[in-house]
Amino acid sequence: MTQMLASVTGVQEAEIAIAGGADIIDLKDPTAGALGAVSIEGIVGTVAAVAGRRATSAVCGDLPMQPETLSARAGEVASTGVDFVKVGFFRTQQAVACAASLASVAARTKLIAVLFADLEIDFDLLPVLARHDFHGVMVDTADKSRGRLLDHLPPEQIPSFVDRARSHGLRTGLSGSLEEPDIPRLLPFEPDFLGFRGALCSGARTVSIDPKAVARIRALIPDERGTGRSAGVDYRLLAARGYSPDAADAALGTDRIFIRDFVLPVRIGAYSFEHGHTQKVRFDVSADVLRLTENPEDMRHVFSYDIIMDGIRAIVGRGHVELSETLAGQIAARVLEDSRVMRVTVRVEKLELGAGGVGVEIERKRPRPRASSVRTGQTPGRGPAEPAGGRQGGRS
Repeated sequence: MTQMLASVTGVQEAEIAIAGGADIIDLKDPTAGALGAVSIEGIVGTVAAVAGRRATSAVCGDLPMQPETLSARAGEVASTGVDFVKVGFFRTQQAVACAASLASVAARTKLIAVLFADLEIDFDLLPVLARHDFHGVMVDTADKSRGRLLDHLPPEQIPSFVDRARSHGLRTGLSGSLEEPDIPRLLPFEPDFLGFRGALCSGARTVSIDPKAVARIRALIPDERGTGRSAGVDYRLLAARGYSPDAADAALGTDRIFIRDFVLPVRIGAYSFEHGHTQKVRFDVSADVLRLTENPEDMRHVFSYDIIMDGIRAIVGRGHVELSETLAGQIAARVLEDSRVMRVTVRVEKLELGAGGVGVEIERKRPRPRASSVRTGQTPGRGPAEPAGGRQGGRS
């Protein structure tokens, strides 16, 4: 389950973040850069005020990549009693030595390395960080004026980062001027936490965080604590956790979300002449999605078409696919991972073979769960979607 990290400047903002449901209270001075440090006294005071109600973290500051400097500052921040200490890592020849110098701090405190997507990021550091007992690694942006995380780290590259980090036993986080529409796009990649600052403020990221903004972000991220802060059942969170909707939800009907003429270079084909290079493939996808309210107002109430495009990019990025049918099936299964999707149609069309295009169109539906499973609050298993009316083409 993905947690919500809220960056705050001190006690007052920490209380707002806690009341709004943040999982991790992160001490940072946004006026002093991407990793602007709060004073040691400020960290100590905030940790005391939080008093164990939430996990706490603090950044070490925008420091030069010098082993002695990083080690000394990380040790100082660790002494405040925070649960996590965040240390920025840049791509330099000193990076490995810096990681080694922090091993003694990592032995007593959970260290999180911060890499920067808008700079020259070095994912080869992951095994080095694991070897020196780092707890986790997150990707952020250094220059907040140059765009959001997804402007620098394409969605198709995120699964590789998350999987590789986890293979080394590292927790993963994503941050960097994230906005509300980014959340449903990033949740399918299952990072351990998403970090926010600017999205929690009513204006610039340097002003105080706003309770309403915190609540909007929290509502988009399923709450693993299950505290039931809102009255009644929040079907948006149930859907995100995998619960299938009951008849009352189905009565609202469905909306059809679609993408058309989405063209990507794809490594695909069963013939030998199709291997070793890409060819243009056009994707058309439509999904029938259960409505969650009569009057949708924000990202909590909709299924984003970005999720479909991100999923296609991620699947295509895995490598060569022999058959169009295989690719279409993988896309359909990816879209149906969201329990709001009742039916999906996927058309995969290769544009460089024959006149016009050749390909396949398939349709998949979500099997209806037994009513007793929903009434008892059980989470039905996510078995394979049932085929329905797929129009199969030739081997392609």
